[in-house]
Amino acid sequence: MTRSRLNLVISAAAALVAGAILRLWFIAHAGTIAGDTLLYGDIAKSWMTRGVYGFAASGQPTLIRLPGYPLFLAACFRVFGIEHYTAVMYVQCMVDLATCLLVAALAGRLFGKRAGLAALWLAALCPFTANYVAAPLTEVPTLATIALAFYGMECWRAAGAGWNRWLWITAAALSYSLLLRPEQGLLAAAVVPAMLWIAWRAGGGDVVRKTLPIVAAAICVVLPLIPWAARNWHTFHVFEPLAPRSAADPGEPVPNGFNRWYRTWAIDFTSTDAVYWNYNAAEIAIADLPTRAFDSDQQYARTEALLTEYNQTCDAKPEYDVQFAALARERIEDNPIRYYVALPVARVVNMVLRPRTELLPIALDWWKWSKHPRESAFSLAFAALNLAYLVVGLLGLWRWRARGWDGNAPLAWAMMGYVLLRLALLLTMDNSEPRYTLEFFPCLVVWAGALFSPSSEPSQTEIVL
Repeated sequence: MTRSRLNLVISAAAALVAGAILRLWFIAHAGTIAGDTLLYGDIAKSWMTRGVYGFAASGQPTLIRLPGYPLFLAACFRVFGIEHYTAVMYVQCMVDLATCLLVAALAGRLFGKRAGLAALWLAALCPFTANYVAAPLTEVPTLATIALAFYGMECWRAAGAGWNRWLWITAAALSYSLLLRPEQGLLAAAVVPAMLWIAWRAGGGDVVRKTLPIVAAAICVVLPLIPWAARNWHTFHVFEPLAPRSAADPGEPVPNGFNRWYRTWAIDFTSTDAVYWNYNAAEIAIADLPTRAFDSDQQYARTEALLTEYNQTCDAKPEYDVQFAALARERIEDNPIRYYVALPVARVVNMVLRPRTELLPIALDWWKWSKHPRESAFSLAFAALNLAYLVVGLLGLWRWRARGWDGNAPLAWAMMGYVLLRLALLLTMDNSEPRYTLEFFPCLVVWAGALFSPSSEPSQTEIVL
């Protein structure tokens, strides 16, 4: 082994050790077992003990969550014991470190060894993705499928863009990503057309022969949804190939009026935590609503009276939903631009730029410096670091583009397409949650690698690991 190769291996190993220490610290000091974690765990437990994809206590079936993550939890429970969530966190630690390696390997192939090593350090020491290792949720495996899909696509292209193993690896990554979260169909929507473009531009052969592998892969992506959709039809008599946007089983009431009213003023994650998640579960204080939630004193009085009545039982009664819908209609008519443009954009900006401390014991109202100065300082530091990752990633993308994509335009467009499609989807969301933009980080870290590659250094053939 040459000296340069040895230094590369030592530095990569050091990055992985540092990344492991960071993730183990989060597991030890910021482990989170609540909310959706318990919901996914309950489904996995019911699936294992009752043979019913539903709720363990009642035995009632459900379709509110796709089976990808409950399957992951069930596999962990089978090995480590049911509801041993800490063991799941350790498994997620290994998965996330593997994601770091995939991101680094892709940057290495595109921009050279030094870029790959820089990407590995950026990925391993990213506290935002590392933090989710300590929360048994879909984020960690989803990030892994994103990294594997883009890495597999590049390897498939380099191997001849035909019938090779990377075709099926990419298809498997896209398929499992879709089983984890319904919106991950956007990943396939970005990758599959790029693969078709690569095949179309490949020299020789007729169009059918060149595109047939991608058509077969696309079929494999959606194939696992067929038994899921059939089960939902058989059990609930509804056509649901993914999971309902409302996160409610057929027949369950959905507070559409409240949700629409909430969208007329909500921006920050603080409102998601204090208002959106509390409806039909806990009290909602009028003081937790910002001033933009009211267009007049009369509207404030109506809202206060409605919340006071709701707080007596914390039960989302249909008559409350009618009143919230009336408030929403009035506010939308008063200012449609605010509802349809300004607030959706503001929510997306908040999800992208907000301090990613939602899983840490840090106050959510980070801007109230006098109330908790140390926590506010920490939050601002996290926000600055988050902004640094965004800036470095976008600068790297700009440099990659300035160099003419180095023959990888379809991959670049697929990565950008995925980010843009996801941003467009987030414009339609009711609630602002920073974790919804966590999926951008594999792309950002790969793009950042371009900043560490001299123009004279060859790319395409260099692999970091």
